[in-house]
Amino acid sequence: MKKNLPRSTAEAERIVLGIDPGSLITGFGLVAVGRDGPRLLDCGTIVNRSTVPMAERLRVIYEGLCETVGRWHPSEAAVESAFYGKNVQSALKLGQARGVAILAAVNAGIIPAEYAPREVKLAVVGRGNASKEQVQFMVKTLLRTRSRSMMLDASDALAVALCHARRRDDHRPKRHRDWGAFVAAHPELVRP
Repeated sequence: MKKNLPRSTAEAERIVLGIDPGSLITGFGLVAVGRDGPRLLDCGTIVNRSTVPMAERLRVIYEGLCETVGRWHPSEAAVESAFYGKNVQSALKLGQARGVAILAAVNAGIIPAEYAPREVKLAVVGRGNASKEQVQFMVKTLLRTRSRSMMLDASDALAVALCHARRRDDHRPKRHRDWGAFVAAHPELVRP
C-alpha cells in the first residue's frame, strides 16, 4: 500500500507578499498559494504621521517591510504601481514610498512584479473601476475571512498579492495527467 508522503512547504505552497505603498499608510498582505487555493497568512499597515519628515517616513516603511519579509520569507512579491494623482507632490511621495517598498523586496532577493490599480481590481473583483470596499469584500471572500476586520490599505495589498498569484498561474504551463493528454493538447508538436 502506497502512503501519501508529505510534500515540503516549498513544493506545496508559495508565499506571495503584496504591497500597497503610500507615504502615510503602506498596506501589506501575505498569501500562501497552494493546491487548495489562496490562504491568508498576515496583513496589516505601516502607518506614518504627516508631521514626520519624509525621510523618516521612508525609513519606517522600509524597516516595517523588511521585518515582514524576515518573518515570513515570501518567495514572490508584487507592488501596486503608481497612478496619476491629483498633484505632483503626492505623486512624488507615492513614488518614493514605492521605491523603498521595491528596495525592501529586492534586498531580500525578490524581484517584485508591478500591477496597475485597474489590473488588480479587474483580477480580484472582475471590474477595473471597483471601489475599495468592493475589493475588500472580494478579498475577504476569496481568502474566507469574512469576520476579520482589516483596513482598506491592507485589503488592497492582499488584492495585489492575489492578482499576482492569479497572473502567474495564468502564464504557467498546464500540467497534463499523462502523455496522451499532453499530445491531445499539443497536436502541433507531434510529427507524422
